[in-house]
Amino acid sequence: MTQVLLASRNPKKLAELQRILEPALPGSQIIGLDDVAAYDEVPESGATFADNALIKAREGFAHTGLPTVADDSGLAVEALNGMPGVLSARWAGAHGDDEANLRLVLAQLSDTPDERLGAAFECAVAFVGPHGETVVHGRMPGHLIREPRGSNGFGYDPIFVPDAADGRTSSELPNDEKDAISHRGQALRALAAVLAAGEDD
Repeated sequence: MTQVLLASRNPKKLAELQRILEPALPGSQIIGLDDVAAYDEVPESGATFADNALIKAREGFAHTGLPTVADDSGLAVEALNGMPGVLSARWAGAHGDDEANLRLVLAQLSDTPDERLGAAFECAVAFVGPHGETVVHGRMPGHLIREPRGSNGFGYDPIFVPDAADGRTSSELPNDEKDAISHRGQALRALAAVLAAGEDD
């Protein structure tokens, strides 16, 4: 069994990664930061999702010696010139306050017509291991709604309607449907393909 570290403490993100990556990489076990000895995590100071994902993956590999996966993702709103972007998790100030972040985005868009509420979830996933580094990307286009709907998700999921979801928000999709179209699902499947090809070399 090969252990792969996900450089995150988010249990929902860990579960998502396990669902997608473990079946694609037989013999692998995905563990999170709570499963390894604690180390000082550096700030996500990058200008892009890829920068931040690489920062976290490099730190995880350096401190644990385990092949490490890290992602950085966020919401890009057209009417906000692509923001909150890399600031998505701390848009309202405190890191990870999903409700405050969501409400602030809705408040900032209160005077924006519905037809201009286009948005996309974007993701970069980095893998750092003994044989080098890889970064892959995923993108899920859609639009925002004014009131949250659904309970299966986190972050901005309750106000985001993917183009491929028949009018349902990301929080209203069952896991298998969400994984099939999500930005993180796309990136993780791309990463799995790269890693599987490397094992065949």
